[in-house]
Amino acid sequence: MVAEMFRDQITHNTTHSVTLFHTREECIKHVNEKPDVIILDYYLNSENLNASNGMEVLKAIEKVHSETHVIFLSSQERYGVAMQILQKGAEYYIIKDMEAFG
Repeated sequence: MVAEMFRDQITHNTTHSVTLFHTREECIKHVNEKPDVIILDYYLNSENLNASNGMEVLKAIEKVHSETHVIFLSSQERYGVAMQILQKGAEYYIIKDMEAFG
């Protein structure tokens, strides 16, 4: 829902291409395509629910293509988590207000 809304806003009246991945595995598999920007959520769908978070994807991005700009958009509000993510290479950490999305 939120991802589709962002895709629609980004692609509206532009030539930007947006691809949505709904699992951590899908995203990591396509990092080698070297996208300009990746927007991640801290919590991601995953085939392995015990290790499902955007930090793993961020690490994979840094290894494969550190020039990719990473923005975290998450309802995770813990300050320590946000600081860790920014220290690991994300450029922005935006807390999404789930009430605003219905």
